[in-house]
Amino acid sequence: MGKVTGFLEYQRLAEATEPKEHRVRHWHEFVHHLSEQEAGVQGARCMDCGIPFCMSGCPVNNIIPDWNDLVFKQNWKQALDVLHSTNNFPEFTGRVCPAPCEEACTLNINNDPVGIKSIEHAIIDKGWEMGLVAPLPPKRKSGKRVAVVGSGPAGLACAQQLARAGHDVALFEKNDRIGGLLRYGIPDFKMEKWLIDRRIAQMQEEGVSFRTGVYVGDPGRLPHGVTNLAATSVPSSQLVDEFDAIVVSGGAEHPRDLPIPGRDLAGIHFAMEFLPLQNRRVAGDADVPGLVATGKHVIVIGGGDTGSDCVGTSNRHGAKSVTQFELLPQPPDIKNNPVWPYWPAKLRTSSSHEEGAKRDWSVSTKLFKGKDGHVTALVGVRVEWGKDPVSGQMRMQEVPGSEFELPADLVLLAMGFVSPVHQGLLDDLGVAYDQRGNVDATTDGPGCYQSSLPKVFAAGDMRRGQSLVVWAIREGRQCARAVDEFLMGCSDLPR
Repeated sequence: MGKVTGFLEYQRLAEATEPKEHRVRHWHEFVHHLSEQEAGVQGARCMDCGIPFCMSGCPVNNIIPDWNDLVFKQNWKQALDVLHSTNNFPEFTGRVCPAPCEEACTLNINNDPVGIKSIEHAIIDKGWEMGLVAPLPPKRKSGKRVAVVGSGPAGLACAQQLARAGHDVALFEKNDRIGGLLRYGIPDFKMEKWLIDRRIAQMQEEGVSFRTGVYVGDPGRLPHGVTNLAATSVPSSQLVDEFDAIVVSGGAEHPRDLPIPGRDLAGIHFAMEFLPLQNRRVAGDADVPGLVATGKHVIVIGGGDTGSDCVGTSNRHGAKSVTQFELLPQPPDIKNNPVWPYWPAKLRTSSSHEEGAKRDWSVSTKLFKGKDGHVTALVGVRVEWGKDPVSGQMRMQEVPGSEFELPADLVLLAMGFVSPVHQGLLDDLGVAYDQRGNVDATTDGPGCYQSSLPKVFAAGDMRRGQSLVVWAIREGRQCARAVDEFLMGCSDLPR
């Protein structure tokens, strides 16, 4: 390493953020990447640890020690090349990834881990500023045509890799803009959408054809989160006939519901009915439905990232109060990782929580109360978790006498997603599903990422279930290699 004693000499430095009382007044990003010198110092903290567990903790297996060292030496071009060798879109992960690599960092055993995510953020932003990011069109064309359905991070990564391999790639998106949940799920204050547009321009020069407003399959039932009814629908059979391979890379868009008394009251919405509307407002769309939290008592049910995004959006709307419930117990607030190098169960406080929200754990929602057809209150109860003596599985029991009632004008259900939507594209194709309702496809061995139909491949949330952006990028890249091998017999694409 460039500074073998750096981890002893330098402390972890967090990225600068705008004060919370200011940032809740706008929808722009508020985290600023490290300066060249700051990033170099943080790169110097990377240890010569021998076995870089950070790389195994990273789903795309970023070559982290190498670009840490290159940043320390201020070699930004080579650092960017190393970063791009495993990750098509580090500007996305550098902003929204929860950084499992940092939990796996060897320095995390008894100190603050290397700020890997902040260094990644600095590398890619510096690369764009220096004009180092350029299109990489193929040297020769294969004559093969591939349809990619779904333009989230999995579809984008897969399409870019296949185009660079020389295939003619058409990427279909049912919404009016490219990006999937990057565009219509992640709030702008976490990731501004011009970042997606910049990559789209690069991919177009590499040969990718983008077809927005096209729903593939039966349009009789569009999933939650569709923000603009597709003007055009294309039968799945048409893609099967016209393309040499098809990749289904949509999201897990079947949300988990809460079937309790009062669920049909107005004012109770899935998170993905709420969040995309604000993204459309920020984009300047007209006639966006007025589902807002302004002046309301907001209750968010679900303690994950989507729930956190609902909290941050509600705060920016000017909610009267924001409360977030989680069914599971509060995880321990521990300083160091007791299960290194694996992802720990510990209390995580997001920037949205810091901006203002009451959080509560071990709460089950019993029913909703309403007046004139609109929700007015939530009735909940506290629960205790313990092992079932017979099955050994964790079970919950209501705590007697713990029922409570809270005012609620807007309830947002952010309890995760069950599976991809079957009706339409997937059922029309006739692919097989696994036990969780995802498209059945393996990730290794012959025929990896291949569905039960030989020319149909699956990647991202449609194959593995709801997951992280970084996992979607990994799946898209690996699926692209599998498709290339299927079409050409072998592949030079990295896996």
